[in-house]
Amino acid sequence: MSKSNPRSTKATTKPKVEKPKPEAVAEQSDIENPTSDIPKMEVHHHPQLEHNPKPWKEYLLEGFMIFIAVMMGFIAENIREDITNNEHVKQLTTQLMRDLKTDTLQLNGIRKFETGIVNNNDSLFRLLQQPLGKVDIKKMQQLTADSHSIYLFHPSMGAISAIKNELHLKQLGNPKMIAFIADYERHIEWLRTIQDITLQYQRNYLDPFLRLHFTPANFDSAFSDHPALTTEMRNLTQADVTQLAADMVLIRINTRELLRDSKYVLNDAVTMLKYVKEQYHPGE
Repeated sequence: MSKSNPRSTKATTKPKVEKPKPEAVAEQSDIENPTSDIPKMEVHHHPQLEHNPKPWKEYLLEGFMIFIAVMMGFIAENIREDITNNEHVKQLTTQLMRDLKTDTLQLNGIRKFETGIVNNNDSLFRLLQQPLGKVDIKKMQQLTADSHSIYLFHPSMGAISAIKNELHLKQLGNPKMIAFIADYERHIEWLRTIQDITLQYQRNYLDPFLRLHFTPANFDSAFSDHPALTTEMRNLTQADVTQLAADMVLIRINTRELLRDSKYVLNDAVTMLKYVKEQYHPGE
């Protein structure tokens, strides 16, 4: 009996091998064999430079050149600033001259007008010293109306206000300029105070006399360009005339002070105008 071969009795089976998917094959291929799409990194090697120290003279020259550049920039900026400031000062002083000329013209008119008011006050005061029976009624009415007048001063302060904001400029911040402006503003304030008192006296003293004793027709005529007054007055007594004479004492004093203060302001304007011309030469 023959022995059988063991291998012939057992069935031989081969293990099942799964084929890889195409995507997996591609990924594995890329990992094992990188494609040429990925750029290769280039390495640059810097040359070894030798840093030899410079001579000290070169360092000194470089520092000197930097210093010169900085100084030139500083000087150029100062020159530019000076040119700008000078132009600004010229504009301000030119405007100041125009304002002062306007004020001077106005003040000359005020002084001429107020001188006439002073003369009217004096004439009326002398007239009221007479007894009522001898008083020229027409003249008294006209002088009373003429004393009820004032020429208000309205200074041109635009340039001065602007200059006060620029006194940090060396061209404008000198003591003389500051003193001229201070004197001018102080005397203007005095003049305004006297003007206010003048208006108050007119309301308190002259207005009541006009309302109580003038006829409506004479009241209206006294303040017209061509007065045509009559001798008629209302309820006028010697006591009324005496009281008006006493009131005129205060009015005369105040009018003289108004004339005096307007002279101060005029002198300030003329003096400052002369100084500005000589110091700044505006318009040249």
